Amino acid sequence: MNNERSFSKLKTIVSGLAVLCLCAIPDAQAREGVGLGIIVGEPSGLSMKYWLDNTTAIDAAVAFSHSDNNPLQFHADYLMHSGMSTKNSSSLLSYYGVGARISDDDNDTRVGIRIPFGVTYNFSDVPVDLFAEIAPVLDVTPDVAFDLNAAVGIRYFFH
Repeated sequence: MNNERSFSKLKTIVSGLAVLCLCAIPDAQAREGVGLGIIVGEPSGLSMKYWLDNTTAIDAAVAFSHSDNNPLQFHADYLMHSGMSTKNSSSLLSYYGVGARISDDDNDTRVGIRIPFGVTYNFSDVPVDLFAEIAPVLDVTPDVAFDLNAAVGIRYFFH
């Protein structure tokens, strides 16, 4: 029964991420685009980033945790970058933000607040970025608990 519930949650999360990507694509042509890729670490899975302008973005991931109690999680963050990112030059940017995480914890759905900090490297000659981040997480339901996410990743941007 647990596998059926986890699979149902995964379908819901993947569907939500797909809708988010599809809604962002038409508007992305005038900006930096939508990046899709992988995130590896705690958690590991699929990553998406959508640039709102030259310094702010929304990122999200559907991923599996390596800890025994949190096999599946979805997170989305609003990010603020320290400098300008242009399409004509490579750049190394630091960022911070705020977001939310939903995870499956032994048949309990946990909801938490994420505070990500990281760096991203945007290549000038290919539409790819590399990133590394650490994100303290404060779960607020069903009980209060502290967690930490840390991962690296790569994304390809569709313009």
